[in-house]
Amino acid sequence: MKTTAVRIYGKNDLRLETFDLSPETDDSVICEVVNDSICMSSYKASMIGPEHVRVPDDVAVNPTIIGHEFCGRIVKVGRNWAHKFKPGEGFVIQPAHLYQGSLLAPGYSYRDCGGDATYVSIPQEILIMDCLLPYHSDVYFLGSLTEPYSCIIGSFHAMYHTREGEYVHDMGIVKGGALALLASVGPMGLGAIDYALHCDRKPGILVVTDIDQARLDRAASIFTVEHARELGVTLHYVNTKSLEDPASTLRALTGGRGFDDVICFAPVKPLVEQADAILALDGCLNFFAGPSDHGFSATMNFYNVHYRRTHVCATSHGNVDDMREAIRLMDAGLLNPAALVTHIGGLDAVIQTTLNLPRIPGGKKLIYTHISLPLTAIDEFEEKGRTDPLFAQLHELVTKTNGLWNGEAEKLLLANAKPIN
Repeated sequence: MKTTAVRIYGKNDLRLETFDLSPETDDSVICEVVNDSICMSSYKASMIGPEHVRVPDDVAVNPTIIGHEFCGRIVKVGRNWAHKFKPGEGFVIQPAHLYQGSLLAPGYSYRDCGGDATYVSIPQEILIMDCLLPYHSDVYFLGSLTEPYSCIIGSFHAMYHTREGEYVHDMGIVKGGALALLASVGPMGLGAIDYALHCDRKPGILVVTDIDQARLDRAASIFTVEHARELGVTLHYVNTKSLEDPASTLRALTGGRGFDDVICFAPVKPLVEQADAILALDGCLNFFAGPSDHGFSATMNFYNVHYRRTHVCATSHGNVDDMREAIRLMDAGLLNPAALVTHIGGLDAVIQTTLNLPRIPGGKKLIYTHISLPLTAIDEFEEKGRTDPLFAQLHELVTKTNGLWNGEAEKLLLANAKPIN
């Protein structure tokens, strides 16, 4: 079967190509990708190519498909997997399969499998490790966002706290405690706000910081202080840009004691040190942001490590259970992944979007792999709609949902957009 996909050949070398997937066997599961959400991790892999831990050394001659946050439909199943999968079923994928400890993953490592493609062949490791999960909705963009949400959920589960006088770690954020999300109004930060407000271990105090007031205002309009209060959470949005002493200001919001849990969403030395400075007794700092600099470091107060039991954890992905939790909460209507999406585009927009991702404002860039469409911001729909009837209709639909992408808009786009050649 032929596929059209974006493949990586090396540093800053992405190419949109049509080629044949590997021959089908009794172990094959062939899937149609409907959409893929572009992740900053794909940008990092594109920047450093084979130096990335998940990208093979020989991509110059054996290129791999990029994109790992994707959703779609199963189209063919070999007889060895026919007991588990059926053509026509929806799927989402957990790329971090960790088969026998391997770091290989769709979107980085495989010739035949990645999200920025029309069709893919699922690696055996994904099937063996039960990382191809059923998805029962016809709103596909929500499915592609289960992967980033699984990373967020995993970070919350990885937080831990100690029992004084005992060698025991209690996992998860402190229920009813104080949680700070630093630099947290980008796409992953928005997801963290969403999960913090709607998970079963809600904090009592939630503080969200950034230095971009427009992004803070957008976050506050989606996840409101009033809604948080109804859920029993005291929510503060704080712009730390002009604060003389951000750490003191943030600690004051907890009555001076500091935060039980702090998650840092940007690999910036002063921000990491600010995170350390606001930890409470037995406070846990989660360094969520993955740096590209192999030598990235920051100062930590080891007096507090010794006497106040402050500590650090980190996660680089979620696991299958985290993704199942994401699906369950989305199915229950408790999570609002649409808040992450600010742009849509077709498969032919992937290369320029991926290579320029840090320089494109906004949140998640959502790619529909079977269409041709320049990357377009949702807040540009109204302007484009003056000359393009499709965007005029899309603008009407997103206006109904407070400017957020939605299932009706997705269906309209898929039915009317220009197909990819």
